[in-house]
Amino acid sequence: MADSLILELADFEHLVHTGIFSEETGKPQPLRFTVQVHLKPIAHFDADTSLDASKNYMDLKFACSAALGDTHFKLIEAVADHVCETLFVQDARIEAITVKIVKLALSEADEKIGITLHRERR
Repeated sequence: MADSLILELADFEHLVHTGIFSEETGKPQPLRFTVQVHLKPIAHFDADTSLDASKNYMDLKFACSAALGDTHFKLIEAVADHVCETLFVQDARIEAITVKIVKLALSEADEKIGITLHRERR
């Protein structure tokens, strides 16, 4: 079995312009993101290993916030796709990405309604 390294941003909330129904358009709605980035790890990490041996975790937050800008996405699948493409462009070492998005505005009884997109580098 090969080594793997998964960086994760879990339960990050951000307001995003998304939706197709009249009550969803015109204002951003809260989404909860969990992003897993799969990297091929170096052979050994020690106390002095530099950041360039991994990935800056803040890049994951950026892909789920500022990189989305003010674009209106009809589907949260498109939001997840944009997050994947942003991260793939940032770092050629990324082998795969999993993005889970929960639409918080739809929850009535603390259920979690959303999607998960897993994308491998093409």
